[in-house]
Amino acid sequence: MIKRTALCSFLLLGLAASAPQAPTGPLKVAPGGRYLMTGSGQPFFWLGDTGWLLFNKLKREEAETYLEDRRQKGFNVIQVMVLHQVPSVNVYGDSALVHANVACPLTTPGSSPTDAAQYDFWDHVDYVVDLAAKKGLYMGLVPVWGTNVKNGKVNQAQAKTYATFLAERYKNRPNIIWLNGGDIAGSDSLKVWNTIGATLKAVDPGHLETYHPRGRTQSSDWFHQASWLDFNMYQSGHQRYEQDTSRKEKKHYGPDNWKYQQADYALKPAKPSLDGEPSYEGIPQGLHDITQPRWTDADVRRYGYWSVFAGAFGYTYGQNSVMQMHSSFDKGSAYGSSELWSSAIHAPGSGQMQYLKQLMLSRPYFERVPDQSLIAGAVGEKYNRLLATRGKKYAFLYTFNGRNMSVNLGKIAGSKVKAAWYSPRDGKTTAIGTFANKGTREFNPPGEPKDGNDWVLVLDGV
Repeated sequence: MIKRTALCSFLLLGLAASAPQAPTGPLKVAPGGRYLMTGSGQPFFWLGDTGWLLFNKLKREEAETYLEDRRQKGFNVIQVMVLHQVPSVNVYGDSALVHANVACPLTTPGSSPTDAAQYDFWDHVDYVVDLAAKKGLYMGLVPVWGTNVKNGKVNQAQAKTYATFLAERYKNRPNIIWLNGGDIAGSDSLKVWNTIGATLKAVDPGHLETYHPRGRTQSSDWFHQASWLDFNMYQSGHQRYEQDTSRKEKKHYGPDNWKYQQADYALKPAKPSLDGEPSYEGIPQGLHDITQPRWTDADVRRYGYWSVFAGAFGYTYGQNSVMQMHSSFDKGSAYGSSELWSSAIHAPGSGQMQYLKQLMLSRPYFERVPDQSLIAGAVGEKYNRLLATRGKKYAFLYTFNGRNMSVNLGKIAGSKVKAAWYSPRDGKTTAIGTFANKGTREFNPPGEPKDGNDWVLVLDGV
């Protein structure tokens, strides 16, 4: 008890842990307010994965396996809960808190992984964060999941003390991004969320911060004008059209995640925005009825291209078993997961998301804008929707089901345009031809029209 009492006093001193040298570095909002960039001014396309229970359920060697897999597949952000529950215990049996009080994190002297008496919950978080940094991965940290706050386990005073502890401990780490909230409406415990957000920003101004909202909502609903919020995040959720419960609300965008992006894009001041939780691959449509069909790799591709072409600065992928780190020691699972995380990391969608990132970084990045005027015919509804984006000398148009596209040429520079098909499934490009850059032209994607036969029409000005 002496050690624990001393800990709560030590916390208020605000001593920061030392940080290792790493290839990552703090990110910045790029001029114009639409995208992120590295400290050296290079474009940063956020390709995230939801590894929500990574800190709680994976051992050190398992974290190595998971993070290396994600690195190889082009991911650069891992979204993870620091405290999934209050109280919280990790796979080594280490508790995060003294008496379930978030204002009193439980730490021990030393941090050697080979000494169980030294290696505590927070040392394990440090270990994984530093391991990710060595692999060039950023960690999107949710301080405490929203249900804990909603259930009265975190008050405003505790929130300030806990956020101070986190900010002091990780402000010198090179690869931190703060995700305030955690699947909850900002209006639920608004004062607590503003306290966490403002405290993190005050103590750690060098790292970016956003808010992870509940399904079918966006951080901008509550915090767009907040000085601590650097970029917006929305959660388009896991329901299909006829399951959409948000239809009863005044503002409802349903599964059309491009609508959330469109709404954020219109706000002032301009802030970057992205879908931080679309439908997960392998999760039941609608979540709770495990007899429902599962979302597939084609679905996660659709959400990615829809939102990014509508102006998002990146995209977060998720997989049912991976997000909960379904392990052999679990007595059950959530949302009908029957596959272990170690197998589910190989789900096809996880390997396909890198092609979205590669495409967006293949052309001048910061000049890109959404532009539906490229589409000459009907833009389409639901799965027929076409989305278009362009730079000064290039344009991309996405179809989820391979239907014909009628395109207004002359929207990009050049007397001619070179056209090609880009496959979101494997990143391969198939040349179409070169045409005069004027008038209207129809393009017919390869294969028969059907959901999942998705293609990007690429136009380059010549």
